[in-house]
Amino acid sequence: MANSRRQAPNPYVFFGLFVLSSGLFYLVAKRTTHNTFLSSQANPKNLLSPQQPAFDKDKITVIYVLGGPGVGKGTQCSKLVEKFEFCHLSAGDLLRAEQDREGSQFGDLIKTCILEGTIVPMEVTIKLLENAMRAELARRNTGAWSDGKGRFLIDGFPRQMDQAQEFDKTVCPATHVIFYTAPEDVMVARLLERGKTSGRADDNVESIKKRLATYHDKTMPVVQYYELSNKVSKVRHL
Repeated sequence: MANSRRQAPNPYVFFGLFVLSSGLFYLVAKRTTHNTFLSSQANPKNLLSPQQPAFDKDKITVIYVLGGPGVGKGTQCSKLVEKFEFCHLSAGDLLRAEQDREGSQFGDLIKTCILEGTIVPMEVTIKLLENAMRAELARRNTGAWSDGKGRFLIDGFPRQMDQAQEFDKTVCPATHVIFYTAPEDVMVARLLERGKTSGRADDNVESIKKRLATYHDKTMPVVQYYELSNKVSKVRHL
């Protein structure tokens, strides 16, 4: 008799199909809200523990979604959440929420980094992501999804090598990377158009230039690092 139990989707199969079938997509603003808590100590170095990873890699799938500013990472994450029940965590959204959180010890630091187009200290970003993952697992009660394995899409992170290595060590090793590319003039045009209504302080010409420089100098080596392990799927958006 055929097994009537619903079989969980194989993440590697659907990612291959998704990457091959990706086409033009629209930019939308999506923010994921989480109640996050950071240590009351203002030194970011105190946030991370040097112990073993917080999550078991056999029970958690982490997919990084990387690409330049304005390439549409959040839009594609929304599609994957809808189709495959991933939890989407935007590092940028978490940082902006922490920046605005009353009593945050790191609000001013985050604000300065965002305006300058520089990278927030990795300890702050990693702790926010870890807390958001814990909150989502707790919300789902069983600590996982229906097939027994948690699935997270993390977009806009890691933005440089030390972030990637520290997250692997203290939170959970990444399973795969989806890397979206687009011509630079297209990304700039999208960001400027978005800036008319987004209210984001970094959607201006000066900040965009700094963000693009950071992307080329810091984030591209991360992509190349994961390519060595055959963990990268590239999608070009024209």
